[in-house]
Amino acid sequence: MLWWTPYTPETWREADYRHSDVTMTTMVRMACGSRDLDGISNLVIFVILVPDVTKSTWQSLVMESELPVLVEFWASWCGPCKMIDPVVGKLSKEYEGRLKCYKLNTDENPDIASQYSVRSIPTVMVFKNGEKKDSVIGAVPESTLIACIEKFVER
Repeated sequence: MLWWTPYTPETWREADYRHSDVTMTTMVRMACGSRDLDGISNLVIFVILVPDVTKSTWQSLVMESELPVLVEFWASWCGPCKMIDPVVGKLSKEYEGRLKCYKLNTDENPDIASQYSVRSIPTVMVFKNGEKKDSVIGAVPESTLIACIEKFVER
């Protein structure tokens, strides 16, 4: 799902814009870096929403997938999770047709998180042919996730 919003310097300081637990300020900073946004007259932000996977859908969406699957283990209270979420969304679009991407809320699905020994979030895992192949812990740069993904997707 693609979600977008026009973003202007007037709304830059409004803290109540939220979508999928990611503040607009976080998304703008990720899109523009740490630059001062006062000189930008209009900015449109595109956020790709990564679908959820749960205990009840885990088998069909992750374990039985014909494509490699990236799963972001997260929680709503986790600040670093909010930082990495737009990056995972961007990668889901860039690898569309070659990689499936999902989010698993560890508070709502502790059994799955425990099964894969998730002790810190965010944790990103890549599965292929029903097996865990790799994992990355923490809010890492996009390039780190790309390096992890590239080992398992078809070119």
